[in-house]
Amino acid sequence: MGLDRFCSSDSSDPFWDWNCTWYTENPDLTQCFQNTVLVWLPCLYLWLCAPIYLIYLRSHDRGYICMSHLNKAKTAVGLLLWIICWSDVFYSFWERSHGSSVPAPVQLVSPTLLGLTMLLATLLIQYERMKGVQSSGIMLIFWLLTLLCATVTFRSKILQALNQPLTVSMWRYTTFYIYYALLLVALFLSCLTDRPPLFSQAVKDLNPCPEPGASFLSRITFWWITRMMVTGYKRPLEEKDLWSLNSEDRSQRVVPQLVRRWNTECQKVKRTEQKTLYSPRQVPCSESKEGRAVEESEILIVKTPQKTKEPSLFWALCLTFGPYFLISCLYKIIQDILMFVGPEILRLLIRFVNNSDAPPWQGYFYTALLFICTCVQSLILQKYFHVCFVSGMRLRTAIIGAVYRKALVISSAARRTSTVGEIVNLMSVDAQRFMDLITYINMIWSAPLQVVLALYFLWQNLGPSVLAGVAVMVLMVPVNAVIAMKTKTYQVAQMKSKDNRIKLMNEMLNGIKVLKLYAWELAFKDKVSEIRESELRVLKKAAYLGAMSTFTWVCAPFLVALSTFTVYVLIDERNILDAQKAFVSLALFNILRFPLNMLPMVISSMVQASVSLKRLRVFLSHEELQEDSVDHKAAAGSPHSISIVDGVFSWSRAESPTLK
Repeated sequence: MGLDRFCSSDSSDPFWDWNCTWYTENPDLTQCFQNTVLVWLPCLYLWLCAPIYLIYLRSHDRGYICMSHLNKAKTAVGLLLWIICWSDVFYSFWERSHGSSVPAPVQLVSPTLLGLTMLLATLLIQYERMKGVQSSGIMLIFWLLTLLCATVTFRSKILQALNQPLTVSMWRYTTFYIYYALLLVALFLSCLTDRPPLFSQAVKDLNPCPEPGASFLSRITFWWITRMMVTGYKRPLEEKDLWSLNSEDRSQRVVPQLVRRWNTECQKVKRTEQKTLYSPRQVPCSESKEGRAVEESEILIVKTPQKTKEPSLFWALCLTFGPYFLISCLYKIIQDILMFVGPEILRLLIRFVNNSDAPPWQGYFYTALLFICTCVQSLILQKYFHVCFVSGMRLRTAIIGAVYRKALVISSAARRTSTVGEIVNLMSVDAQRFMDLITYINMIWSAPLQVVLALYFLWQNLGPSVLAGVAVMVLMVPVNAVIAMKTKTYQVAQMKSKDNRIKLMNEMLNGIKVLKLYAWELAFKDKVSEIRESELRVLKKAAYLGAMSTFTWVCAPFLVALSTFTVYVLIDERNILDAQKAFVSLALFNILRFPLNMLPMVISSMVQASVSLKRLRVFLSHEELQEDSVDHKAAAGSPHSISIVDGVFSWSRAESPTLK
């Protein structure tokens, strides 16, 4: 084989040997596998991540970190590892020229690749320092992956030194032990946090949030919040105990980003036509008191925007918050994959229990693997929710800020169509719906993916009987579609009633003196109660639909499992539900339960958010007061700063003139 010749000149070292690796009481990997896969895997990871990571660092400059003792130690360890790798390469050349045996090509290729990777890691450490990275997750994962792969080789070398001492190469063993010790030091150093960058906001803040300066392990395990939890356990939290917001989450940063994107979208769909209401003209000398000709200044320019289509608020939101939100998509993909690893490990574990001839170490291996997968899945799921909550918080903050800014600059004509109650609802209700939706929006693609993967593994386990469960799910789709459409209709009606109610309440509060003077309390109370009753009727209908949808999808996993098991047992007498099929299938059905339960809720939230999106788009598209409508020019030779000739005044262009 090709790799056998690559690992040894006489093909005596195979790439893989099941008898040596699996079917034995003392498992071990072959030397060829250790010298190729276990060396190349960490190198492949770093070389694949480096280009994307460099682009990220270049676009996210956090400042400059001065050379610290920690950074010097990291650099020194990286250079020592680079020297160790190249010493193995030079030793292979020395063996080739002075020794009797010719080293295999892998003895030259693997140390060379590893040496180049260590040099890349050292350069990345320095580049991270110049870009203000205090703790790197990319580098910690690289050192951890390299150490895990080296641990397998470390164990094999110890076994070989004990069982076959004559085949030991003292130079290679010595360099590897030094290499392994340096990897331990590098992993330990990567768990520590460097000093903050120069001119960092955390240095100026009296009570900064510890999250930006926390290490990667602290962020992935949320250890940085432990201090506040301990304080809250000892005594009630006070305002001084709360940390300041991160600079990335503050309104002064997120609101201008959304406003800039929205203005860009508005400019794309508008074509401005400029109209001059008053043109300059020369005033005759007879009309001037000084007897000189005076030039009238152009005082009003009207710019009428002509819309070709409606601007897309959705696209503006995606461009503003999409890049950060994509991180949650990556976490979700990894979590979904790990979710299906558990049932497969459970199947292998049950098979091991049924096989009395299997070596005991396989059971420990399956148990440890199941535990590690569960822990990693839990950590990634919590990081996914953290990114989603932060994205939702930023989105809500930006929408509230954009609506508030718009309310200050809309024209008088637009202000007549947008009441105070509507503006309050936009900032309180509609913005909150986007925050609620963003937490589970990934279920739109994740739920079908989980359902498809679950059905695939169920097909592998139970065969065509899974089609009975698929039929049950297909029958529920039209029901949920009808419920979603009716929910959207009720949502629109409910928001209209709410706007009218808040509008009426504002009018009552503004005119409370007149209302009290004429004793109109009961009449206005009846009006508010009537609007509220209609709103409650709509909410009641929507609640019934929501209960029906929830009941349908809560029963769905049970109905799917019942129909699948029933059909599996009835179609063939030889089909027996043993422990392996039953437990693995139930585990897959439990996985199927969450997406089926979440899908109707996400669809309902999307329907509500679509209504809110339209309301926000309409409000943000209102005409604004034009700052450049007035052109300031000095009236040379005139005693008056402003002269109005044949002026026509109205509250809006659509109304008849109020003053001529």
